[in-house]
Amino acid sequence: MGYCVVIPAYNAVAFISAVASEALLCGAPLLVVDDGSTDGTGEVARRLPVNLIRHHRNQGKGAALRSAFQWALLHGFEGVVTLDADGQHDPMAIPLLAATAQRDGHDILIASRSVQFHQMGGLRSWWNRFGVSCMRRRTGFEITDSQSGFRYYSSRLLRGVELNCNGYHLEMELLMKAWLGGFTIASLPVAARVADGRGTSHFRPVRDTWNICMTFLRYFLRV
Repeated sequence: MGYCVVIPAYNAVAFISAVASEALLCGAPLLVVDDGSTDGTGEVARRLPVNLIRHHRNQGKGAALRSAFQWALLHGFEGVVTLDADGQHDPMAIPLLAATAQRDGHDILIASRSVQFHQMGGLRSWWNRFGVSCMRRRTGFEITDSQSGFRYYSSRLLRGVELNCNGYHLEMELLMKAWLGGFTIASLPVAARVADGRGTSHFRPVRDTWNICMTFLRYFLRV
């Protein structure tokens, strides 16, 4: 089977209908994971022609992605494209991301916003610039944006790694375990509609950046 699209969503009632509807235009099956929203996100998603998983309480983006990956593997998909629910990413780039990853055999392909780093502020901008430099030197992979939530993951990778994180740092955990496991990682330049999503994201700049950095260092120093 081909790939599916996954949107982890938490209190995204203002955006989920438009983002999901546009993603559906790409023709791939779509799964929305409502991570314990209290604003009606799940009810809106239920009215759309999507698959829906609902967490009874908010567990974090990583937990939502883990639920989605389990669902995708259970249903036999060869790959998963993830994008955020707040409209930062361009759903029209989904087919390009998936086709490029499958054609070139990438286990992770990141839709990179590197040309827009100057539009970001605070710790996110600093970490993206510093982190990707360290990761490229250490792993040898062309990783130009370590925090983009718009990614392709192969089912081979998702079956081959054990994931533990529940927060935003799960995406870093995936990168580092893919590298250590001998999987391939690459980047594809894809401009975001909103490069700095601080106004719509639930990302906590200090705590989540700290967790991402610690996850990176935990695996970076392992070998």
